[in-house]
Amino acid sequence: MNLWPVLMGVGWLAAARAASGTDAAPAGEFYLPENPRYTIVDSVLDSLRFTLDKTLARGDCGHLVSISSFVNPEGEVMGWHDFGHLEGPGWAANAVGGAWEIYRWGGFLGRPAWRSTALAILDHVLDCGFLDEQTGFIRGYRITTNGQFCLNYKHHSDWFCPGSMAKVAFQLLRFADDLPKSDPRRARMRAQAVKTAAWLRDHLEPVPNGWYPRRVTPEGRVYQRSPDGGNDPFWQTSADSLFILQLQAALTERKLADYRDTLREKAAVFVRAGGIFGSINHDTYDPHENVAYAVAFRTLRPLARLLRDESLRDFAYRVCLDGLDQFKMREDRHGVATRGLLYMEKSWDTAYLWENAEAALAYFEAAADLRRRDPARARRYERDGLTILRAIAKHHYGPHGFLTEGVDWNNHVGQQHHIGRAQYGAIQYTEPFLNNQHIAEPTLFYLEHLARRRTREGRHEWYDSEGNRLFSLPRRTGR
Repeated sequence: MNLWPVLMGVGWLAAARAASGTDAAPAGEFYLPENPRYTIVDSVLDSLRFTLDKTLARGDCGHLVSISSFVNPEGEVMGWHDFGHLEGPGWAANAVGGAWEIYRWGGFLGRPAWRSTALAILDHVLDCGFLDEQTGFIRGYRITTNGQFCLNYKHHSDWFCPGSMAKVAFQLLRFADDLPKSDPRRARMRAQAVKTAAWLRDHLEPVPNGWYPRRVTPEGRVYQRSPDGGNDPFWQTSADSLFILQLQAALTERKLADYRDTLREKAAVFVRAGGIFGSINHDTYDPHENVAYAVAFRTLRPLARLLRDESLRDFAYRVCLDGLDQFKMREDRHGVATRGLLYMEKSWDTAYLWENAEAALAYFEAAADLRRRDPARARRYERDGLTILRAIAKHHYGPHGFLTEGVDWNNHVGQQHHIGRAQYGAIQYTEPFLNNQHIAEPTLFYLEHLARRRTREGRHEWYDSEGNRLFSLPRRTGR
């Protein structure tokens, strides 16, 4: 039977749910139950399958490269889009972050071929011109049609986002933690992270409010314009700069540098402002973006531990994490499966999926942190994280595992861009290493830190807090 027309219209999970009848939940509640026929782990494995099978190629430099940062369910390059002919470690291209997720899942599943693939993607970033290992500067993108490098998603180099550069360095640092100490990449990646943080410290022009600029020139001077040439009202109030603090804190924690004084100063700026939650995404403009709240929590909680600051920890929970409540969708809107998702922001209310995955990760980190000191609150956060991943799992389309970049329940982008050209529905494109794949990180965190594990009949099994079996693997020596 050819399921393609069905799957293009309703997705893998929707078809499974229709058969299993597991979609019951009280009206008006954010919560969604698990679907035992298509679990949150099944969802991740489909996303990884799409990336690995449909979106990689051997690059001119000899390593593996993403064919595009924007593709359709068949893995075809969408060259009409800004991301269509771009690849690299920058923002939505996300080569280092995506490779790290593949590497970690390869280890979890015992698939050395996945780890080799991940290292080949990483080596493309390390060896093929993106990194200046002398100065620490990182070029985020390569144009696939001509091999030229550029600093922003508009295929130009007049500006870049320093927070996004810091995020790449942080990803290199985290990836390095998981590599064997004998791997020469490890020292290179750590050295790059140290130098990138130093470049940002030494070159970024200060802004009046004491935070960081959203965009700067290649020299580090403030750039106040938007990518389309207008004035950007959030030129000094973007949460993208949280990634600078995240990098500084991670380096300090690892004793590779000491940014404690700077971190105290910037954290105070953030808190005095009541939080800085302006758009992280480079092409949106809103004072309150869902992922900004999630990233703020994920940055400030470990920072509070590092600085031994309980008031900062309280702010992270009370203002940042609980601030995600304003974005929750508690019903299916316009006939689209939106219940359990967070919309992005009021000015662009599509539910994009890398942002939802980041929110799920924030909830899981909170649940793991609070398990002993506040079990009831921990269970609530765990349930919210699971709900988000279950809602995301409804939006795989086609036979290759494709996960949409976003659920456009209010026709913001236009029905010509929707699956099956529906007036309201999922978008028929995705970013392989980010929107399609970022569910990999929170799902693995859940399995490793929160799921209940049992071993029986020669298999390891993972269960969620509600008793649903999420996954099983044959028992291996040393596991």
